Amino acid sequence: MMDFIMENRAELLEKTLEHFYISIFALVIGIVIAVPLGILIAKNKRLAGIILTTAGVLQTIPTLALLALMIPLFGIGKTPAIIALAAYILLPMLNNTIIGVQSISGEVKEAAKSMGMTNMQLMRSVDFPLALPYIMSGVRLSSVYVISWATLASYIGAGGLGDYVFQGLNLYEPVMILVAAILVTAIALITDVLLSFVERWSVPKGLKVSR
Repeated sequence: MMDFIMENRAELLEKTLEHFYISIFALVIGIVIAVPLGILIAKNKRLAGIILTTAGVLQTIPTLALLALMIPLFGIGKTPAIIALAAYILLPMLNNTIIGVQSISGEVKEAAKSMGMTNMQLMRSVDFPLALPYIMSGVRLSSVYVISWATLASYIGAGGLGDYVFQGLNLYEPVMILVAAILVTAIALITDVLLSFVERWSVPKGLKVSR
């Protein structure tokens, strides 16, 4: 295995960075969609239920099938892979955001309203900060998912470490698959550690929740 790594270290680095890029880009898009949407719909339980069900349906579609469905719309490459992966990770972040907002005491919200806060100010200054522990928990969970699923992005020409998995399967080279699996795991662990530092920095100690 070490011989393979040394012989292909430049390409391995390139594929690892490519995999990280695809994963993080999809994660950021998922956060930008899921967190504001979750905060907005948290007060409407019926609407929240409909959207969570829709996001849940997306997760029931096999990853390869969802990636394949992106081809007629966006072609092949990184763009359809990123869009598909972002859609795939919406559920945990939406769910955690909604739970976080719904867990906020009504008395706290009433106190904020009595101070003259508008709905937008309430969402920005009360809902988001107090729901942040749940939001970060959902983000960390989604990061592990998206990095794992990004391996399949190679199926539609997006590159990344999935190239080694598919090549290893086609050529019956278990070393290629093993190296790719180790690197994907390493990326997931490193990303989770980095996000844990972000969580410690952004979330007050007394508000933290376990995943």
